[in-house]
Amino acid sequence: MREPCFLGIDTSNYTTSLAFCTEGGETVANLKLPLPVKEGERGLRQSDAVFLHTKNLPVLFESARPFFERYRPLAIGVSAYPRTQEGSYMPCFLAGVATAKALAVSHGIPCLEFSHQNGHIMAALVSSGACDRLLDREFAAFHVSGGTTEVLLVRPSGRDFRCEIIGGTLDINAGQAIDRVGVALGLSFPCGAALEKLALAYEGKPFTKKGCVKDGYCNLSGLENMALDMQNKGVAKEEIAAFVLYFVGWTLMEMTASVREKYPSIPIVYSGGVMSCSILKQMLAGDGRYFAEPAFSSDNAAGIAHLTRRNFLNI
Repeated sequence: MREPCFLGIDTSNYTTSLAFCTEGGETVANLKLPLPVKEGERGLRQSDAVFLHTKNLPVLFESARPFFERYRPLAIGVSAYPRTQEGSYMPCFLAGVATAKALAVSHGIPCLEFSHQNGHIMAALVSSGACDRLLDREFAAFHVSGGTTEVLLVRPSGRDFRCEIIGGTLDINAGQAIDRVGVALGLSFPCGAALEKLALAYEGKPFTKKGCVKDGYCNLSGLENMALDMQNKGVAKEEIAAFVLYFVGWTLMEMTASVREKYPSIPIVYSGGVMSCSILKQMLAGDGRYFAEPAFSSDNAAGIAHLTRRNFLNI
């Protein structure tokens, strides 16, 4: 007899994801398939993302066959929109919603919709071990990726979260800056992991140049310009990579200090693909700060599976 479980589906702009968690809250599968981006390109159009998710989903479900043979979903959860706010919409999530609703009808089980952002927050809580401490209290959450650089004040809302933006970027996102510089250096998009590898190979002194942060909000567009200027002057790729990541790290440190100034001692959770970087984690580590594990920091469906479990079991 198959064991009961909860299935999560997420179709973000760059990754198709499936995840299974048990009734007891164990993540037993966290499967991902990236969307291909052409060499030299810095992203995907939404229409292309929808098409590629449509191609990816059957492949990903085929790879999940062993889990379907062992586990029986009691409910399906899906990322249906970027944020939990009126008007939040991205076409790429339509592919996941259509698949989730079709499966739910065919299996006679509920289909629950959540925001992609809240999925990130839940995945961070689960993988960092902070669930017991933070699920029923107010905390701050950084969501730092190619599509988002925001600081959120998170409050419990039933078995989900209610988020208020209290900081973020005023121009480009941290992940955008990293990817734009990475592509200019000849790296393949998305560039985070490769840029980190270059930065770790840099043997010079760490950079301390800080970004512009005021009242919890930052500007990052200047980072791209400075990095490209370094490239034009013949600076080594390793040094440029280190400069970019330390610049982002110092910026996030100042934003963290701003949060703690407004909300003393508030716990802080960091999630999003950019936060997979070991350099940033080392710079930001401190008391009351929690980081998603790399596999649960970048885009994933595990947080959606766990939100589905909480809502279905009412826990």
